[in-house]
Amino acid sequence: MAKKPTWVIDKERGKRAAAAETIWLFGLHAVRDALSNPGREVLRLVVSKNAGDKLADTIAARGLEAEIADPRKFPVPLDAGSVHQGAAVEVKPLDWGDWRALARGDGSERSVVVLLDRVSDPHNVGAILRSAEVFGARAVIAPARHSAPETGALAKTASGALERMPYARVGNLGDAMEALKADGFWMVGLAEEGAEDIGAVAARHAESHIALVLGAEGPGLRERTRGLCDELAKIPFARDFGSLNVSNAAAVALYALTKG
Repeated sequence: MAKKPTWVIDKERGKRAAAAETIWLFGLHAVRDALSNPGREVLRLVVSKNAGDKLADTIAARGLEAEIADPRKFPVPLDAGSVHQGAAVEVKPLDWGDWRALARGDGSERSVVVLLDRVSDPHNVGAILRSAEVFGARAVIAPARHSAPETGALAKTASGALERMPYARVGNLGDAMEALKADGFWMVGLAEEGAEDIGAVAARHAESHIALVLGAEGPGLRERTRGLCDELAKIPFARDFGSLNVSNAAAVALYALTKG
C-alpha cells in the first residue's frame, strides 16, 4: 500500500482535531444566546441553582438537562478570574459554511464586511462582532492563525453577537482579499496615514461593496494586506494627539460606511 503524502496526513489530523475541538462559553447572556441558537451544538450545560432558575425557559425550550453545581466549586475548565455567573456551556465551534457566499449575500443589496489582520485580543474581536451586527455588516473575516479564536471571553464581550454575526476564519487573509476583490469588493484599509477621512471614502463608495480592513493595534496592517487595499482611509481627530483602539475604530468606520 502506497504511503500517504505528509500534507495529506497533516490535513487529516487537522480535520480530526477540529472535529474534537470544543469550547466553554460562560455568563448568563452568552449561555442563553448559545442555547437559543439552533446552529450551536451543545455538549454539556452546567449551572448553579440560581442561574438555572433564570435560564429555565431557555433550557426547557432546548430540551436539555443541566448539571446543577455549587458556584463556589464550579466544575468547569475556565480561566482564573472568568465571571461565569453560575452558568457555562460546552459547545462545538460554529460552522458558518462558505464565507465567500456569506460576504456576497444574494447580490440584491450592498455588502459590507470586516477583515481583521492579526487582531488577536478576544475582547477587541468580541466588540467588533457586536459593532458589525449593529451596523449591518455581513461577516467578520480573520485568518485562522494569529487571530482571536472563538472563546468564552470573546463570546461574553460580543454580548450575543457571536451567535448571530458570522465570524469566518480563513487560511490566508491576503488570498481572501483577492477573492473578495474578484467578487467586486472595494478594499478600504484603516490607517493613520490614510489619504482621506473615512467619511469621504464612504460618500464616494456609497453604492459599492466594501471590505473594511483593520490591523492589530501597534503593528497595524501587514505589508501584503496594505498592498491589497484599494485605498487607505483615516479617522479624523479633533486634536493633534489621540488614538482609538481597534474595536472603537471599527465602530466609527462601520457607522460611516453604513449610515447612508
